[in-house]
Amino acid sequence: MVEACNKERADLLLIAGDLFHRQPLLRELKEVNSLLATLKHTQVVLVAGNHDYLKKDSYYRTFRWARNVQMILSEDISCVEFPQLSLAVYGCSYHSREIKEAKYDNAFARKKQRYEILIAHGGDEKHIPIQRNKIKALGYDYVALGHIHKPQMFQEEGAAYAGALEPIDKNDVGPHGYVRGEMDDKGCRVWFVPDAEREYVHMDVEIDKAMTGHSVRERIKAQIEERGVQNLYKITLKGLRDPDILFDLGDMDPYGNVVEVSDETKPAYEFGRLLEQNKDNLLGKFIESLLNYEKDSMEYQALCEGVQALMETRRG
Repeated sequence: MVEACNKERADLLLIAGDLFHRQPLLRELKEVNSLLATLKHTQVVLVAGNHDYLKKDSYYRTFRWARNVQMILSEDISCVEFPQLSLAVYGCSYHSREIKEAKYDNAFARKKQRYEILIAHGGDEKHIPIQRNKIKALGYDYVALGHIHKPQMFQEEGAAYAGALEPIDKNDVGPHGYVRGEMDDKGCRVWFVPDAEREYVHMDVEIDKAMTGHSVRERIKAQIEERGVQNLYKITLKGLRDPDILFDLGDMDPYGNVVEVSDETKPAYEFGRLLEQNKDNLLGKFIESLLNYEKDSMEYQALCEGVQALMETRRG
């Protein structure tokens, strides 16, 4: 992000809360500050969000930032002015994990400068609820939203969630990056810039009854190569497998980037043949009771799992 700001000669970098996912250590603040100090043309404004909120002993409270970095520490809406940019930036920091008050509903622009921006961290019932239909009426040229990890653009309201620069966990799928904007007499124009090094990808892998564990691993490898080996994968095996094959899910990570594998395959039993062979016993009666249900039904799943259990019992 710092490299992008220097390359674009950006005037302003906004960090809309949760720079850290927890309370920052002093040494971590020093590292971040050192990095932000390398910005050659860019002023920085940040607030504390619900994860890195201002505890009584938070290092945020006494930390001395570089000259180009301004942190809004107040729990009430306040502003930082940049006369050289004809700009005022408004916002507040969290002083607790949860804030249920809709603080931004009445946080109207005060017209202290030609251009005015609001940093608003929140958007759900426990973290400063935000009503989209009220954003535009606040009178800001742009509202930088924080808290939601996925990017969301609200062009009509003049607002956007930049989201996290990189995905946070395995369910945080889709593109990540930052919001780039330009502000002049014609108004404010913003757009999302994908810039993450990697994504979390949820990927289904189709299985057939001819496949062994080795061939499944090879198919996973091929699909990862197609989607990108830099990404991180949550894989679900689907389809019908050979009833005699049991996949070793711990051996399905060819590139070291698979975080989870789940097996939703069903054994490819020939139920008609099994019914004919077992029509006078418990197995046959069980098959007959569930055989006519659709393959995507709960009953058919119960049939597959029940037959597998009964077959394994008979083998034992």
